[in-house]
Amino acid sequence: MTRNAQSGATMRSVNDPTAKGKGPPQGTDALRKPAPASRTEAVQEALRQAIIEQKLRPGARLPEDAIGETFGTSRTIAREALGRLAVEGLVELKPNKGAYVANPTLEEGRDIFTVRRGLEQTVAGLIAGRLTSAQLAELRAFNERERAASGIDERESIRLAGEFHLILARMTGNQLLIRYVTEVVSRCSLILAMYGRPHSADCGVDEHAEIIGALEKGDAARALLLMDRHLESVAGRALLEAKPENDIRDLLAPYAAKVREQFE
Repeated sequence: MTRNAQSGATMRSVNDPTAKGKGPPQGTDALRKPAPASRTEAVQEALRQAIIEQKLRPGARLPEDAIGETFGTSRTIAREALGRLAVEGLVELKPNKGAYVANPTLEEGRDIFTVRRGLEQTVAGLIAGRLTSAQLAELRAFNERERAASGIDERESIRLAGEFHLILARMTGNQLLIRYVTEVVSRCSLILAMYGRPHSADCGVDEHAEIIGALEKGDAARALLLMDRHLESVAGRALLEAKPENDIRDLLAPYAAKVREQFE
């Protein structure tokens, strides 16, 4: 960024992703997960959570008719939701066989984390020193939610750990970056749920707090370093240890109830 010599005002390059209103959003909107815009999106989010929380096991078949019946939707909506999750890497579409929960190898997981480290360093660099006091306060509040779940609910800890990084991405205001980070975080959450050591997400609570501190101080170099070390540690806390099946309607019932409430 450059400074106007006469006015002292900060000038932004047209290539700066924070320019033209695309910088860190003011207020607290970035911390609130956007409400689903459609039933398809609601089903997609519900299935995503069921997969990450290991309610739907890796390799499990995802029949469109059963999903549509459970959520009270058509097979078309179920098919669209599964297609979107396939783009995220959480679902595998097999020709003439249907959809299945992705079953990535640990080696694939390492590749995903390599990509994620680069993306999230970009996120940290964009928002360091640019967050409002309200945004910082809510990040700390979210960090306390993580701490409360630590050592108590492993699945919730994994979910919150991933959500923390999505919040940071949303704060950039860069829609393409948000999309890419969302995809890799979802895949990484599945990897951790499959292979992570018990309570492996708990160690990240303090690491997240350190990242927040660096972002508040505007120390971009330290924020990038802490983010990279954090994600390296998260990847290192994964083990190649598959975890020890049920009707899909029963597994999805709690998620379907929430979706039905939104559209009734």
